[in-house]
Amino acid sequence: MKQIKRTAALVAASVVLLGLTVPLSASAAAAGPLTWTKCEGTGLDPRQRCATVDVPMDYSDPDGRTIRIAVSRIPSEKPAARRGALLLVPGGPGGDSLSDPSEKGRQLPRSVRDAYDLIGFAPRGNSPSTPVSCDIDHSDLARTKLLPWPSAGGSVAGNMAVARRISDACARDGDELLRHISTKNNARDIDRIRAALGERKLSAWGVSYGTYVGAAYLEMFPRRTDRIVLDSNDHPDPVRAQRAWLAAFEVGVEDNFPEFAKWASRPGNPYRLARTAAEVRPLFLRLAARLDRAPIPWPGANPEELNGNVLRQTMLDGFYDPADGYPAVAKLMLAAKKGTVPPAGQAPPDSVLRNYAAVVATTVCNDAAWPRSAAVYRKDVAAGRSKYPLTAGMPRNAMVCAAWPWQPKEPPVRVTDRGPSDVLLIQNERDVATPLGGALKLREALGRRAVMVTNDATGHGAYLDNGTACGDALVSRFLATGERPRKDTYCR
Repeated sequence: MKQIKRTAALVAASVVLLGLTVPLSASAAAAGPLTWTKCEGTGLDPRQRCATVDVPMDYSDPDGRTIRIAVSRIPSEKPAARRGALLLVPGGPGGDSLSDPSEKGRQLPRSVRDAYDLIGFAPRGNSPSTPVSCDIDHSDLARTKLLPWPSAGGSVAGNMAVARRISDACARDGDELLRHISTKNNARDIDRIRAALGERKLSAWGVSYGTYVGAAYLEMFPRRTDRIVLDSNDHPDPVRAQRAWLAAFEVGVEDNFPEFAKWASRPGNPYRLARTAAEVRPLFLRLAARLDRAPIPWPGANPEELNGNVLRQTMLDGFYDPADGYPAVAKLMLAAKKGTVPPAGQAPPDSVLRNYAAVVATTVCNDAAWPRSAAVYRKDVAAGRSKYPLTAGMPRNAMVCAAWPWQPKEPPVRVTDRGPSDVLLIQNERDVATPLGGALKLREALGRRAVMVTNDATGHGAYLDNGTACGDALVSRFLATGERPRKDTYCR
């Protein structure tokens, strides 16, 4: 549920599994045909334009209150070759794709840019769509609070307290919209975007949590899909009782750490940590344990100390994108070994983080109920710490959903193989946030509807990102021509 590379850049130590971007502003549009005007923001393609789509806040009350969904577009570069609209579905929850027509448009091959209008959007609750926010304390906006790292000794009491504080803030200060943000409603909003664009069918490229939204759209609107690419794939039921979305980090870190260890022990590496790869893991575990016992003050950071969980979180964040992330993890480890810290990174304003945190909480907690008992989390965290010491029990711990004030309004998405065969999955073999095992479950659930390309690659984000030239070529050909591999394919 990230995205994920942008979050690392924004929060310096604020990568979210699920992907945070600095929101762009979009101008309002009149009801009916979309009114496209200049987008606010820097570094955008001058052809990109923005508008808004009005959708029901509560789809069970379609004539009630409406909310705005901000959208962006770069038209096809060759109208004679235009096939339709390609919706860029962001990761998260908490991410948006408003700048993606510009940013991803620069990476997409000309054949794809000719075939489609590129469409981005800010999902419901994400500013500059009608936003939500909860008045969360600054300290509870720390990465190690929003992702539920237990205390140094494994206690979950502090996590249960954070869950109650955030839930109380949302119940006390939040807008009614908080109760109507969910994956299914995101899929319904996408269909309203499709209709507003005047498209009979919609193609899409969903990344990370966007693959779960994409799977929901496939299930709910199967006859309105054209060519669907699902990239870095969530487990098809990431909010079931076992909390598979969060639990994926245990396997994802284990899949990735050996690659980091090889990199960190390579001769000539300026950030070399050890002489051999086998030495890197025990070094990391010893250093994290030492920081648990004796944190190093870190003025300007949140929290204002480098403790074991901050190091663990930096590792997890760094594994999203090895090119930038591995050096960041190694530099922090080298500094900590000396008892020092680097300068604290620039974090987004608390107002941005409150919007982000509220969208994450509402989406995950409204999709399905989580256990309320601290005893459940104590037992699970103890087992996780024993089996997966690198993640120290965090992926089995209590998030805000353990104290969420509202019950889900409808059952979560159930992905099936009913519908046209128009899906291509692209997946890296070593992905920290959406491991291969979960992607294979989604492939199994979609059955004959899908073909899967697996990259021999490391990192989150497969197509045109951390994948392979072979995988990129297969996805580009599918989007441009509709031709998929005849069977599941492995790209080296």
